[in-house]
Amino acid sequence: MITAPQILEIIKEQLAADEVYVVDLIVHPGNRIELCLDKKTGVSIDYCVKISRMIDSQFDREVEDFEMEVSSAGIGQPFKVLQQYEKNLNNEVELLTNDGKKMKGQLIEVAADSFTVKVESLVKVEGKKRKELQISEHRFAYDAVKYVKDIVVF
Repeated sequence: MITAPQILEIIKEQLAADEVYVVDLIVHPGNRIELCLDKKTGVSIDYCVKISRMIDSQFDREVEDFEMEVSSAGIGQPFKVLQQYEKNLNNEVELLTNDGKKMKGQLIEVAADSFTVKVESLVKVEGKKRKELQISEHRFAYDAVKYVKDIVVF
């Protein structure tokens, strides 16, 4: 059976040279491999093909058959690694907390153990007819949210 460490060993130097990181790598039973890559400027289809061929060349399909899918991290997909948070610093994000609260705001800080989102909301102020804009910052530990994903703004 092909293992994730074997695959990482094959591609680690190329990924480091190209400043690409692994978002997800799963080897399912039956040798079905799913590899998801990303980098600050995004990963092209041609690059995915290049990495797929690099992996393919290191295994003998006569000895061990496998199915492989190499892709780039998609827009609107939940973040899985710290580098995705860093890539989206100062961008609009949507998150769902573990207690079910959904928020939208700007990702303004990323640390090793947490991140901060700036949220703008209209709040009714007592004694006034109009709602006022309130800006608040919310800090979250990574394990305090079910997901965080980027929002495409046109």
